[in-house]
Amino acid sequence: MATLREIEMRLKSVRNIGKITKSMKMIASTKLNQAQRAMQAAKQYGIANNEVVSHATPDGEAGKRRLFIVISSDRGLCGGIHSSVSKATRRALGHAKPIPEEKLPAADNDSPIMIIGDKSKSQLSRAVPKNLALTFNQVGKDVPTFADAAAIADLVSTSGVEYDSVIIVHNRFVSALSYEPTFVEVLNAKALAESPGFKSYEMEEDVTKDLAEFQLANAIFAALVEGHAAEQSSRRNAMDNASKNASDMVASLQMTYNRGRQASITNELVDIITGASAL
Repeated sequence: MATLREIEMRLKSVRNIGKITKSMKMIASTKLNQAQRAMQAAKQYGIANNEVVSHATPDGEAGKRRLFIVISSDRGLCGGIHSSVSKATRRALGHAKPIPEEKLPAADNDSPIMIIGDKSKSQLSRAVPKNLALTFNQVGKDVPTFADAAAIADLVSTSGVEYDSVIIVHNRFVSALSYEPTFVEVLNAKALAESPGFKSYEMEEDVTKDLAEFQLANAIFAALVEGHAAEQSSRRNAMDNASKNASDMVASLQMTYNRGRQASITNELVDIITGASAL
């Protein structure tokens, strides 16, 4: 059994951890409010992007080569939000058992993957190392901007990786308490030009190429901002649960400490009484 000194040190340690988690919860709550406001503004980009995709459905799905862009971040202490997109990507590639009724995009198990964030990178580099084509970090420390998304889209377009469409895997913000992984498809310039909805119009090749790049940047920006909001929500919930667990541990350790101290005092009194009786 631990001594009173050891229990007292443990109590002090858990109390300090509880103070840290409460502070992190307050910071995450403030950042969540900022992230939600940014998400509402960025949703317009996503709506416009989905409108283009809905009118640019390609003729067939067979033989399409897809590039996966997985969106996470570099920071942890936010529950299983990074594992969520990593597992969804593995299921889409056929490297993990699919969830019933989950809609997965058709993809080859050797489809290339680009990852934003070190957390998903460390997970997928162990699971599907041969699929990794490009990774990004230092994105999402603050609320993502369109400049971040445009820079990523430019690197994707000039990377030399061949693809017919891009599948963006990110966490969809459902509520302040929940999120879920989702897939967003973006066509490249060739697939966009050959789609039935765009064949009806005469457009120069440069126009279609610029539209495809701008559409990709739009989709990445909307996914980055929504993923950032989901991450802050998950971090706040994780720190809230950690603070509650710390309080429970403090109560349990305090009870153990009090009982041990009472037993020590009782033993000392017994020794004193026994010594007095012997005299």
